[in-house]
Amino acid sequence: MKLEEIQKCALDLPDSDRAVLAAELLVSLPAVLVDEDDGVAEATRRSKELENDPSMGCSWEEIKRSLGR
Repeated sequence: MKLEEIQKCALDLPDSDRAVLAAELLVSLPAVLVDEDDGVAEATRRSKELENDPSMGCSWEEIKRSLGR
C-alpha cells in the first residue's frame, strides 16, 4: 500500500480508532526533539508574557467550558 492509501483508510476510521492509531504511531517514533530543560524556558517565557499582559490568560472555568465540561 502507498502512503496515500494508508492515509485515506486511516481517515475513514471512527474518531476513537484514529486516536488509538495516532497514539500508537507517535509512541513508535524515536524522540527527535530534546528539551534539555524539560520545558522550563518555555514555561518561564509564558509566565513573563502573562505577567506583562494578564488579559492573555484564562480561568480554569473558561478552559473547562471550552473543553465542553
